[in-house]
Amino acid sequence: MCWYCGSPITENAPIGRSQRCQDCGKDLRSCRNCRFSLPGAGGDCREANAEHQSDKERANFCDWFSLDEKYRVQSTGQSEAKDKAAASRAAFDNLFK
Repeated sequence: MCWYCGSPITENAPIGRSQRCQDCGKDLRSCRNCRFSLPGAGGDCREANAEHQSDKERANFCDWFSLDEKYRVQSTGQSEAKDKAAASRAAFDNLFK
C-alpha cells in the first residue's frame, strides 16, 4: 500500500525512481516505502551503508531501496484491493464524523 494514501502497489517489477502512486501521485521509490526504513535509527535507516536522504518522502537513487513487502498487494486482485483500501479509508474517515 502507498505509505501516503493506502492505495495498493501491484507492480511486480522493481520499483523505478519515476514510478508514482496511481491515486495520490506520491513517489513510490522513497524511504517511506523501503523495508530498511526505521525512524529513530541513524539516518532513519537500518542499512548502515546507505547514504543519508534528506527528504524521506521523495524519490531517490538509494542503491539499498527494497520495497517493504507489507506495502505490496499480493494476488488479491487489483479491484478487490482497491475496494478494501477504499473501505479502510472510509472507516477511518467515519471515526472523525
